Amino acid sequence: MNNFRYHAYTDIRFGKGQVACLPEVLAPYGKKVLMVYGGGSIRKNGLYDKVKELLADFEVFEVGGVEPNPKITSVREGVAICKTEKIDVVLAVGGGSTIDAAKLMAGGNYYDGDPWDLVTDSSKIGKVLPIVTVLTLAATGSEMNKNAVISNMETNEKLGTSSHDFIPQASICDPEYLYTLPAKQTAAGTADIMSHIFEQYFQKTTTAYISDRFAESLLKTCIHYCPIALKEPENYEARANLMWASTQALNSLLSAGKGGGWTCHPIEHELSAYYDITHGVGLAIVTPRWMRYILNDTTVIKFAEYGRNVWDIKEEDAYKCANMAIDATEQFFKDCGIPMTLTEIGIDDSKIDLMAEDTIKYNNMAGAYVALDKEDIAKILRACL
Repeated sequence: MNNFRYHAYTDIRFGKGQVACLPEVLAPYGKKVLMVYGGGSIRKNGLYDKVKELLADFEVFEVGGVEPNPKITSVREGVAICKTEKIDVVLAVGGGSTIDAAKLMAGGNYYDGDPWDLVTDSSKIGKVLPIVTVLTLAATGSEMNKNAVISNMETNEKLGTSSHDFIPQASICDPEYLYTLPAKQTAAGTADIMSHIFEQYFQKTTTAYISDRFAESLLKTCIHYCPIALKEPENYEARANLMWASTQALNSLLSAGKGGGWTCHPIEHELSAYYDITHGVGLAIVTPRWMRYILNDTTVIKFAEYGRNVWDIKEEDAYKCANMAIDATEQFFKDCGIPMTLTEIGIDDSKIDLMAEDTIKYNNMAGAYVALDKEDIAKILRACL
């Protein structure tokens, strides 16, 4: 098991009605709040009005309309408000995209240059305004991690950055806010959760037994509860378990004692950068093709373990078990209503070589579970057509 740092200081307020704690949570940081949110969903479900009511004693400034793949243009707008109005704390009300944008706004407040610099070079991230979140989507785990992913459509770049100071000070997680999610967002969000787990589960380290068992339990949780949430959108048990799985999937718990590069996320980031597709959909399409591509005499042991421990497959032959597990993974995403080819979402062969080249350019694919080069990535993408 590798050395690791695990400092879980986010104050999680989980459960029904926890948004009432918002004034208490924000008070230690000051009275000037930048409220960041996405489209119209929080207005439709009443959360916007509830938050504004709770913050009657605060001075609230707003940045709305943050995109599903958050754009640097929205970040720049928020940074300008932070600096002009001398904001004390940034409040993100929404899903991972909103939270990611809020993180860059909070960091950009103390940076004199273009906030895009903080995306391309995380070493430039210095002091960060306090960040508090009210979560409305189970997917990215941004409510309890140091990561942010931002898109620059002018340059066709979707890049991740991180800072320990991006970890929110507090996050309010009420599963009831997931009730009104469209089915496609529930499904795509679950695919994102599972992909986060896969990226940490399929690594070269073989001695982090406890981390792998955590990972398997979270995968089984997603497999069990996503179909229930799709069939019964207001099933609190299903929504609560998916929300908590999302948080645990990417708060450093699963990577403790492990390490190494990721694969499907870097590949999908290029799909989103060029085509602005839903992140979880892209991950669901890429993941089983990547699994099949890297299956070999070395990786088959881990894939068979995945099949037996997650899918309860009893097949003794390792290769048969591994292939059955990969097939089950693809069928699960399909049964959740996710398109399973790039062709279905309007992507053709024309930019595959370019996307493969950019994947290598921006990511350490040599340090992944199985090292990949540009040709490998292009083959995986073409298998997705």
